[in-house]
Amino acid sequence: MSIAPNPDMPEAEVLRLRDAPDWFYLLREFDALFRLGSAGGSTLIRSHRSKVRAALSAAFSSNAVIQGRAPASKPVTAHLPRALDLGERGVMQGMARALREVRGQLTWEYGYERMPKPLARKFAYCEVLGPQGPVRSNDLILGFVLFAPGTTYPQHSHAGIEESYISIAGAWSENDAAVHAPGSLILNKPGFEHRITTGEEEPCLLAYAWIGAQDRLAAPGMKLTATRKASGTTTPN
Repeated sequence: MSIAPNPDMPEAEVLRLRDAPDWFYLLREFDALFRLGSAGGSTLIRSHRSKVRAALSAAFSSNAVIQGRAPASKPVTAHLPRALDLGERGVMQGMARALREVRGQLTWEYGYERMPKPLARKFAYCEVLGPQGPVRSNDLILGFVLFAPGTTYPQHSHAGIEESYISIAGAWSENDAAVHAPGSLILNKPGFEHRITTGEEEPCLLAYAWIGAQDRLAAPGMKLTATRKASGTTTPN
């Protein structure tokens, strides 16, 4: 069980990454995604992958602190077992299996002060490494986003945060530009407005990475953009 670090606690009693094998192996799967996967010839994606690897390597090298967070579910997490089953059948089986080992410890949340009621039943995310933990890092956020079948995730952007998604299970589209299958990586530069839609028959599970300044990662200020056609304009939230 994870415990929250206490400033008065002796160093030997603080739980760290190498003492938490399930979290350690999950982050190893993230490391493999960003170390062994292809950049597809894109210099921007290559640069992003390098930044993620460097920040994740620092977490491994420092034997990052594990800080306790109370597990929490949302309506959409009823679809998680099916998403993991799909992931374990395909190219992302290692990640899906590692995520299954910690599924009871995940803190699923919305991140928005105002959440549209229809979306509240079809979307949630969980952070696994970052300022909120459970694995502590101030320089990188890694986590997962889960969508129910037939979800439209409204247009939004992230000011000062560079974001990538890697498909674990299910089919999805960003800005109606293409259908992305498990294993594919999509990069969104800071401020890029994007809208996500998912397939009608199965849930969709995405791994995500956020890179940015420490103050932005600690308080990303997530907001949905006013409804209009998604574009490449930079309207920060």
